[in-house]
Amino acid sequence: MSAVLACLKALAEPTRLRLARLCARDDLTVSDLTALLGGSQPGISRHLKLLVEGGVLDRFREGSWVFYRLARRGAAAAVVEAALAALPEDDPALAADLARLKRLEEVRSARARGYFAAVAADWDRLRALQADEAVVDAAIRALVCDRPVRSLLDIGTGTAHMLTLLGPEVAHGQGIDLSPEMLALARENLAAAGLRHCLVRQADMERLPGDLAGFDMVVFHQVLHYARRPAAAVAEAARVLAPGGRVMVVDFLPHGLDELRTEHNHARLGFPAAEVASWFSAAELAPVAERRVPGDPLTVGIWMGEKRA
Repeated sequence: MSAVLACLKALAEPTRLRLARLCARDDLTVSDLTALLGGSQPGISRHLKLLVEGGVLDRFREGSWVFYRLARRGAAAAVVEAALAALPEDDPALAADLARLKRLEEVRSARARGYFAAVAADWDRLRALQADEAVVDAAIRALVCDRPVRSLLDIGTGTAHMLTLLGPEVAHGQGIDLSPEMLALARENLAAAGLRHCLVRQADMERLPGDLAGFDMVVFHQVLHYARRPAAAVAEAARVLAPGGRVMVVDFLPHGLDELRTEHNHARLGFPAAEVASWFSAAELAPVAERRVPGDPLTVGIWMGEKRA
């Protein structure tokens, strides 16, 4: 009972209720939240401290940045979600908060598109600097090809590296990406590899087109660290799987290389295994495999979840 009371006490203030609602939509820093709500940064920080102490928000550090997100577990999680669901959608202050958050997300998306357009031609070289690609590719291929794969979806395909690696083993492959520059390079690479049964198209990983369905395998290769809501992307991937289909996530484990955020537009500095497991659980995917490929300074994690029949 004490946890629920602490949660209710923390929420019982207008600014803190607005902060909780925003952090339910995105992982946000103190600077983000100060810009969204106005007021002073010390004041916002005090509110956030009370929300964390009350079990409403989780606080986590990545490099030199600190983020806040809604706590989805714990004794008070259901109370918080019920309180936020009860808020009126037409409340002027709440509607204005979400409008400002949408503008912030649009700025971030434009920055990301600009980055990918600038580095598209040099993308494979940049990716190779971050990990031992040959070792990672061998581990991916061994896990994916342990049984027949009729259809493969590569989310955030980039230059179609996963399609060219796995395409010879599948009957049909598709890749999606938001960057037109990346898609142009992907098409060139697929044509050069003679993979006519693989194609790419423009789409958002958090809102996959309705005609995508029934895949045996969905792959996220070094893409979720660019995503603001990786859990939503994994949930979308699970939605388009056939029963018994699998999702593979290939990404960095937590690290402290801030330059990947500032110079290469990474939204997240890697993921702990427990966080990936929570995405799988929320998407009703059973964990079936986990590998680590040590690197210096970056270690790559490979996780696979299976859709229950």
